[in-house]
Amino acid sequence: MSQPRILIVDDSITIRKALLKQLKNLNADVTQAVDGAKGLEAALGGEFDLIISDVDMPNMNGFDMCQKIKSDPNKGSTPVLILSSRDRDEDIERGFSVGADGYLTKSGGQGEFLLNVRDFLDKMDIIRDRRILVVDDSVLIRKKVGNSLLKAGYKVVEAENGRQALEVLNSEIKIDVIISDIDMPIMDGLQLAKALQSSPRLKAIPLLVMSSHDERALIRRMYQLGAAAYMVKPFSMEQLEHTVEKLLSDHFQNLFLEKERLRHEHSLMLSSITSLIQALEARDVYTRGHSEAVAEIAVGMGTVMGFDPDELESLEIAARLHDLGKIGIPDSVLLKPGKLTVNEYEIIKTHPTIGAGILRPIPSMAQMIPAVLSHHERMDGGGYPQGLKGGDIPLWARIIAVGDIYHALTSNRPYRDPMPEERVLQIIDDAKVGHLCPDCVGVFLKFIEQ
Repeated sequence: MSQPRILIVDDSITIRKALLKQLKNLNADVTQAVDGAKGLEAALGGEFDLIISDVDMPNMNGFDMCQKIKSDPNKGSTPVLILSSRDRDEDIERGFSVGADGYLTKSGGQGEFLLNVRDFLDKMDIIRDRRILVVDDSVLIRKKVGNSLLKAGYKVVEAENGRQALEVLNSEIKIDVIISDIDMPIMDGLQLAKALQSSPRLKAIPLLVMSSHDERALIRRMYQLGAAAYMVKPFSMEQLEHTVEKLLSDHFQNLFLEKERLRHEHSLMLSSITSLIQALEARDVYTRGHSEAVAEIAVGMGTVMGFDPDELESLEIAARLHDLGKIGIPDSVLLKPGKLTVNEYEIIKTHPTIGAGILRPIPSMAQMIPAVLSHHERMDGGGYPQGLKGGDIPLWARIIAVGDIYHALTSNRPYRDPMPEERVLQIIDDAKVGHLCPDCVGVFLKFIEQ
């Protein structure tokens, strides 16, 4: 959470200043209230990620304020942390009985205070905008579970049976956790779990099973079918909320670790392929730096076109790799100073296919393959290797084609000197009829002007 919004409620200006100083470590946006009545007014009228309140205050004490906040249908999900000098068991129990999410004594020290505040904010990060699908044929249970989750800050979708649940899951509604009964008509929880396992996308969603059956065999069967947790009815709503929170926490931690693993794999693979490109360009002094230059042009064009940062990064990689397949072309052809024969030109024309073939076994490079394969296609269908035409040519390939021609014509080649830029720009502008994508040429010329 970049800048958490926190409300401090305490009648002591000294305590408020001390808390304000500590919360600066979290870059928090802090609002202050001098008593429970002012605190309640601020809580009901504003949006806060956390409320920190004393107990003993004039006009309204912290317990009463907390109870009123938690009973409000719109603000009840806001976490409240009681921070009090009262440390008796009965005081702590009363704090939790009025709905407080945590109870700290003022003697606990700054370290404990900041640690607990961070825990609460992390919890809200996990809960915020998460949608839970509750599947049960009992209207009463669906409403009871759903209302409890709504109060905790989740969004809730309901389904009466497994079939309805699959309809929800296959719609555009994003579900973060599934809570399902087992005994249901039409499609029961067992059948639903099997259906979830058969879909790579759906089986990644944590499944919490709730059932009145406590037989060990059934419980083990549900875990075997991918259940992340199993709760035996009756259970407390607080227990359910904690279980859902843990499932989300574990789920997003696993997603984060997987993302980091893929990023690391991607980085290693890219380093290896970059080394191949450098080895390729080291064979020919005339093409040294070509891939880097084409990538710079492609990113510039993508920026003009409004690509987001992730797409610009992928486009840059594709542009750097566009001539990768030339590593499979013999030196006698690739480095020939004179005009190529028909057979030699046919060999050169295989480099997009070779490059795509090198990348194809690498899952993280799948997005780049169409650009590498198609950067020598022509809008009139006269290009290679597939003879694609017009809009069938991938956009990234059309972008790279412009940068490829520009840098090739403005660079030294064994068979000619570099052309003047004005002449090259005219050639590219003329090539938008039949050869290059007219839209991409327009973007390129705009990029060059900038």
